[in-house]
Amino acid sequence: MLYEVWAPHAKRVTLHTDDGTHPMQPTPTRPGWWHREAPGTPDTRYGFALDDTPPLPDPRARRLPDGPDGRAAPIDPAHWKWQHPWPGRALPGAILYELHTGTFTQEGTFEAATHRLPHLAALGITHIELMPVCPFPGRHGWGYDGVAPWAVHEPYGGPDGLRRFVDAAHGHGLGVVLDVVHNHLGPSGNHLPAFGPYFTDRHQTPWGAAVNLDGPGSAEVRTYFIDSALAWLRDYRLDGLRLDAVHALADDGPRHFLADLSEAVDDLAERLGRPLFLIAESDRNDPATITPRPAGGLGLHAQWNDDFHHALHTALTGESQGYYADFAADPGQALTKTLRGGFFHDGTHSSFRGRPHGHPLDPATTPAHRLLGYAQTHDQIGNRALGDRLAARLSPGLLACAAALVLCAPFTPMLFMGEEWGARTPWQYFTDHTDPELAEAVRRGRRREFAAHGWPAEDVPDPQSPATRLRSCLDWDESHRTPHAELLAWYRQLIALRHTEPALTTPDWTDTAPTATPDRCVTFHRGPLLIAANLARTPAELPVPPTTRVLAAWRPLPPPDERGLLHLPPESAAILRTGG
Repeated sequence: MLYEVWAPHAKRVTLHTDDGTHPMQPTPTRPGWWHREAPGTPDTRYGFALDDTPPLPDPRARRLPDGPDGRAAPIDPAHWKWQHPWPGRALPGAILYELHTGTFTQEGTFEAATHRLPHLAALGITHIELMPVCPFPGRHGWGYDGVAPWAVHEPYGGPDGLRRFVDAAHGHGLGVVLDVVHNHLGPSGNHLPAFGPYFTDRHQTPWGAAVNLDGPGSAEVRTYFIDSALAWLRDYRLDGLRLDAVHALADDGPRHFLADLSEAVDDLAERLGRPLFLIAESDRNDPATITPRPAGGLGLHAQWNDDFHHALHTALTGESQGYYADFAADPGQALTKTLRGGFFHDGTHSSFRGRPHGHPLDPATTPAHRLLGYAQTHDQIGNRALGDRLAARLSPGLLACAAALVLCAPFTPMLFMGEEWGARTPWQYFTDHTDPELAEAVRRGRRREFAAHGWPAEDVPDPQSPATRLRSCLDWDESHRTPHAELLAWYRQLIALRHTEPALTTPDWTDTAPTATPDRCVTFHRGPLLIAANLARTPAELPVPPTTRVLAAWRPLPPPDERGLLHLPPESAAILRTGG
């Protein structure tokens, strides 16, 4: 088989395999590349020695059976025999479900997660969004410290385990989206700098030196990450990728990396004959991120909308610390602004940042599905000191209101695993670093961070403790108990409405006409439908036409009174048909 590697600064490269060492030759047509034909099977272990270094794993390794510091093993994507044909499933009309393989079940594997797919199909989910699955040191972690962007974490099940999971999901009609991290690699097990200029000090990120997207040697680095993205979509039959923190992809070159990536993905979709999409995580509130390339944008197909989350969170909880401060000044107004125009910060002053932030987004030219709306995510839960979910402090009624606002909003809805039954298991920050010094640094850093906000160090969970990960695993028995079972039934009812009522998935969201009363009743329209969520502890009165029909209600609704007012019980929500 052919072994290849890009190592532009090496004077010699030696291939190490189970049967010996093999000097590699420069590739005449590809500057900086080396190649060698040598025997190889799926059981072969191999690595590359650069000049006089010990052998290192292949930067493009598809499998690292012994972890990020071990040698690579070759795989042939063509050997896999898919059981279920898959035409793809596009983003418009989707309902995403963010899932962490390591805590979705106690076992923490693709195989164990497969047994829960019937639950997601019955719920009405269309796409699973897997949190990162690239290898990282140790067994358990969030996955954002991955160091091998082409491979699959072996403790989860490795490449074949992921393929079996995706194939099984397709058998249930579920698409699969993968969260990928292009903006940095983890602090342990990252061997890319030894091979070439993958990173640059010209830009800095929260994780240190930036990925080299615009300096000398950057053409190969850009290709490295683009080819990795295409390999996930092509070889694992994924429907899309979620791109972590794209605002940290520093690129001052003539064309932004994201534009090149989106063009490559669009071209691949055309070749494969099935829809593919990219979802950005971005804190810039810049419409250019999701504006098509011909119109001057980066061409990504959607982005997470944290502004909607922050507005909803403050309206539900009353929290006002940190980045919630501007939203908490008038939660009702903040929530209606995001329902009307997507972004809350659209050039307004951000007290958290100490400056104006964001740009206006035009709903008339931006289809609603290009923004994702959610009440909870791994970030918004896990980056709290105790990893507490909304269910830890909200009543079932307020959780039902959150569900109605997310699932009936104009945006593509996304749930975080367990949210559908109001899971009370926390989702905490956990690691399994094998380097004792790094483990201790992470432990101290986590406690120091929250001590600055008034949390006693002893109250902050130890990321390295196995108990922290175990506490974060879903308790599936919980979903059968009161009040969780009732909330699960409510989610199923709302999702069924979203699938059957065209007004809830129309790309046109210019006529939502959201309102919020001083006593915390939020309403908005989707065509002939009126969505109402009463967040207060007192009943709310809604003027409605006499022909109004209740499609769904968290609590039983009395008929409108003689004045034409519908009395919405405290902490409850309803979806009403007022016309059409």
